[in-house]
Amino acid sequence: MSEYLPGLAGVPATKSNISNIDGEKGILTYRGYPLEQLAANSSFEETTLLLLDGELPSAHSLTEFDTQLRSNRVVKYHVRELMKNLPATGHPMDMLQTAVASLGMFYPGNEYLTSGGSGGDLDYVHNMTVKIIARMATIVAMWQYIRNGYDPIAPRSDLTYAENFLYMLNGQEPDKLLAKILDVCLILHAEHTINASTFSVLVTSSTLASPYNVVAGAIGTLSGPLHGGANQKVVEMLTEIGSADKAEEYIDSRLKQKKVIWGMGHREYKTKDPRAKILQRLVQDLVSARGNSVNPMFEVAKVVEDICEDRLAKKGVYANVDFYSGILYTEMGIPTDQFTAIFAVARATGWLAHWREQLKDNRIFRPTQVYIGHSARTYIPIDQR
Repeated sequence: MSEYLPGLAGVPATKSNISNIDGEKGILTYRGYPLEQLAANSSFEETTLLLLDGELPSAHSLTEFDTQLRSNRVVKYHVRELMKNLPATGHPMDMLQTAVASLGMFYPGNEYLTSGGSGGDLDYVHNMTVKIIARMATIVAMWQYIRNGYDPIAPRSDLTYAENFLYMLNGQEPDKLLAKILDVCLILHAEHTINASTFSVLVTSSTLASPYNVVAGAIGTLSGPLHGGANQKVVEMLTEIGSADKAEEYIDSRLKQKKVIWGMGHREYKTKDPRAKILQRLVQDLVSARGNSVNPMFEVAKVVEDICEDRLAKKGVYANVDFYSGILYTEMGIPTDQFTAIFAVARATGWLAHWREQLKDNRIFRPTQVYIGHSARTYIPIDQR
């Protein structure tokens, strides 16, 4: 009998050279480059191309790629009309999954996915990648206006990826500091080895489904509170605590009841998530830039982290990437229920890098199971039961 490991914990699902985690030391690298170096020196556009192609691009290659992203931000009005007919109260992740899946109907091209050699069509793979990454942010920003009964703001090609998203979301010239912070947040969320949503990408890709359906499936997986939805839960938790002086009682009560402390702990890391360290520094930068005039949620978060470190560090539980990201998004004017959608916008880069890698050496996933049901039985007619 095959050994059963719940959650496939520690079971290799693929070979990859995209990213790597050293959970004991708290190190995350993209294509061998430490995340800290990319956050400090790179841009989301450059990091995206690094993840997709495997090497830091030349200035010419980066400019060409950036130009392609900018020219593909606009979506057909059919997508906008579809979004207008979705319930305004629906969660942005449900909207995003629906809209991305629909792109395959409005932007055909899936006929290339007919055999295991599909990954060899580099033009097809590249073009599909560019279109999806460019339009993810557009769709998320459009939803903020559409669900409130307004026509969305058109994207601008003179702005960076992060700047354009903030412009489309708020309708104002983007604050340069907030745009830079968002750019770093996108880098931090772009890739993280074989997590649940990326595993979904591998499985769906292996069937030669369209990349739109591959990403749509990953969005559904990311939406759960045990994956991408945790950053929304962190802000809700901090709001519920209310003030720093109430944090200790709140945390101790949850620990006593064995309830989750949102934003704390990660299956891969036995020390503080390296992404959380970078995000915390971004919070501090924002505090300094604004002369300490920022959301009091920051102070609550710092006290909560100190309390949790005192109570949980011995168990290897520290702050993860979700703990500070939602706080920063709040400062950018991003609604709480849009946090996970922003996560998806960034992670589409990693998903599509794995899609490309899977196509190059594809074999459909077909895991086995450990059967624990009845042995063979004889059917009993209904009048004899």
